[in-house]
Amino acid sequence: MLTHLLTDDPAVRLDDVQAAAGRLQVRHPTPLLRSDALDALTGARVFLKPECLQRTGSFKFRGAYNRLSQLTPEERRAGVVAFSSGNHAQGVALAARLLDLPTMIVMPSDAPTLKIEGTRALGAAVVLYDRATESREEIAGRLAAERGAVLVPSFDDPAIIAGQGTAGLEIAQDLQALGITPDHYLCCLGGGGRRHIARPEGAFPCAARHDSRA
Repeated sequence: MLTHLLTDDPAVRLDDVQAAAGRLQVRHPTPLLRSDALDALTGARVFLKPECLQRTGSFKFRGAYNRLSQLTPEERRAGVVAFSSGNHAQGVALAARLLDLPTMIVMPSDAPTLKIEGTRALGAAVVLYDRATESREEIAGRLAAERGAVLVPSFDDPAIIAGQGTAGLEIAQDLQALGITPDHYLCCLGGGGRRHIARPEGAFPCAARHDSRA
């Protein structure tokens, strides 16, 4: 039933997501949760995927680890640079710590202190910038070039997308294990890194998909 998942996107296909799942043995496979109160409120049987229970509290760890785990030995020595306001920053920082890579994260100076300190606590060097007057992309690109490091974007990268897609793979597998085919599938989208979490139509051909961008 999963064989057609993601086949309309040549950049990231089902086998890429399955390979990512194989690399991500360090992730926490998050459960599907449900609530009688929510079911009564909606008049439906609703399942939730709580990625807040993932390592660093976000699905971002999935993509970060999948990307960093595929670096060459030379790239690992040079390390990585990323830019983020928080979740991707901490995902990259933890993945880098697990893989013993030097890491530098460009973060806005007005990011939540908890996010900045959390990123530093995971071992990353943090470079702050003024989001009103400076470009994080330009700063990160310059730092990566100076260090010979790999720039790790938060969404625009096939390995990142495949890693995030492992959450969707788990959803499909868990519902199929329960013998359930959903009628609707709702996933919020930001930059697009979650688009393969949000595209289970090959696994659930009858489900209506609802993508919400914030």
